[in-house]
Amino acid sequence: MVRRVVTWWRRGLSVRGGELAFAVLGLPLGVLGAVYAVAVLYAGALLSLTVLGLPFVAAALVGARGIGGLHRRLVGRLLGEPVTAPPPLPRPSGVLARGRVVLADPVAWRALLYLLPRLPLGLLGFLAAVGLPLSAVWLAGFPLWVRLLEPGPRPVDWLDVAGLPAGLAVLTAVPAALRGLSRANRALARGLLGPVRSQQRVRELENARATLLAESTDRLRRLERDLHDGTQAQLVALAITLSLADDILGEPDGPGTHGPGTDGSAADGSGTDGSGTDGGHAPGRAHTSGPGRVGGPGHESGPDLGRLRALVDRARGQTDATIAGLRRLTRGIHPVALDAGLAEALPTLTATSPVPVTVRLDLRERPQEVIERAVYFCAAELLTNLAKHSGARTAELNASAVGGRVRLTVRDDGRGGAAIGHGAGTGLAGLAERLAAVDGVLRVDSPPGGPTVVSAELPSRL
Repeated sequence: MVRRVVTWWRRGLSVRGGELAFAVLGLPLGVLGAVYAVAVLYAGALLSLTVLGLPFVAAALVGARGIGGLHRRLVGRLLGEPVTAPPPLPRPSGVLARGRVVLADPVAWRALLYLLPRLPLGLLGFLAAVGLPLSAVWLAGFPLWVRLLEPGPRPVDWLDVAGLPAGLAVLTAVPAALRGLSRANRALARGLLGPVRSQQRVRELENARATLLAESTDRLRRLERDLHDGTQAQLVALAITLSLADDILGEPDGPGTHGPGTDGSAADGSGTDGSGTDGGHAPGRAHTSGPGRVGGPGHESGPDLGRLRALVDRARGQTDATIAGLRRLTRGIHPVALDAGLAEALPTLTATSPVPVTVRLDLRERPQEVIERAVYFCAAELLTNLAKHSGARTAELNASAVGGRVRLTVRDDGRGGAAIGHGAGTGLAGLAERLAAVDGVLRVDSPPGGPTVVSAELPSRL
């Protein structure tokens, strides 16, 4: 029981060094943050009627995002509260587009809002970390301070008696006050410095999608290996067996030809069965003669070798066709050329195109396997459409992987007129849908008469 009381007392009086440091730093950071937020709101309101208003607010919001990141790191390091960082701002092309993205950024606005309540919390934290201990020292030493300030005899009164207990009580309240304010700061940071609920949900869905795509890719790779190393090898062995059977059927002394004693005559040509009986037959054995193997009552006709050979040839042809189809299937599941990356896979793909294709690659980084597959099959479908529908004489394929983005562009000098359309799952519309599954975008520029430029842009990693 005593040990429990001591443990509870120690926990009640203990305070983390990070909480104390955060409380001390809270006042200056709170003052600076509140001044920044008020200045931004006031100046933004004044400048809103001028051309400088929106650019000023956009720049201030970028700064608020940075200040929010600083506070988020302080909360994580000093208070032990890891706050999930919001996603970075998109970087569209064009100044107006970027300004629109910044002005509509909820993370920056919430960071600006966070700076306003940080001032009272910072003031309370500073008082708890600095003011309360100083007050405790003053109360505990009150009799001494009074006599130092007022020399001469002074009777002992109730203030002298209550000073020390009051000082100790205030001192013991410091840890509880700091812990309470730390909880408030953690809650404020979680609510305003992290991603909004919708962003958090989007991130969770993106992580789940990336996991599912990776697992699907692994399963397809295992299926491809099983088909290549198991089923395809068995079909090849079957084709070899059928080929051997066909060779045996084609031999001059193959099954059905006259063998020793098959025409009912003895091996020595005496025309007896070896027992002196001319033309006799052993009990239980049929007399055979020639391919038909006909003799005596209950004659049985033998196999038709021509028909048998035709069936074996047909089985060989069907087996070869099945093997070829299986190889095409395994290449469709996972092209072998992708094992070495897009740098080798794309030139190999364009080499099979009936339209001459010039390849230009700038692959400074290797994308994720899921992205490589998407880019490869996108290029394959674009080249197939080009050969079937464009009427082009030449084409050009450009691929780059720089700065976390993968870009694929296919250009041809055909008749033009291509469009994404609205046919779900088919043609360019289906390709755009499949790229959207990995955060990709498909763009088509194909005026009548050409040229046609189809570009795809994807992230290097999900």
